Amino acid sequence: MSDRHTSRLLRPETLTAIGIIVVAAFFLLATTDLRPISALLPGAMLSGLVVLAVALLVRDQRKASDGEPPVQLSRAPMRVIGAFALIVGYALATDFIGFYPSTIAIIPLVSALFGFRNPLGLLAATVIVVGAVYLIFDFGMSQDFPAGRLWQN
Repeated sequence: MSDRHTSRLLRPETLTAIGIIVVAAFFLLATTDLRPISALLPGAMLSGLVVLAVALLVRDQRKASDGEPPVQLSRAPMRVIGAFALIVGYALATDFIGFYPSTIAIIPLVSALFGFRNPLGLLAATVIVVGAVYLIFDFGMSQDFPAGRLWQN
């Protein structure tokens, strides 16, 4: 990396955080057209994404103020490509086989892609996430998730 001085706002993590905030805010505005019960999950997820992006922004700007050089945009480009491929695969799988089977498959896959391979931890994370979603939204709020085209008549 060169020693030339660049703006603190042009650091890769800062740009990523700002991009996430802008896109999430755009989609968050779109949830205002939904029924309140239908907007709850996407609104909560997008709000969480904004909070995490703000934390990333603050952390990166603190590093910049301490004089740390910006991190390389991607230290593992195949990991990033794999993550995007999994997102596309998850969307397609949710459409074809349904939300729950897709989510049960995607949690360990994403975790393994990013280096977490403890089978007991993967099982626990999958059970906790899918169980919490079921208890809160399906059982508690009677919200239906996509069942998948494969199972429909």
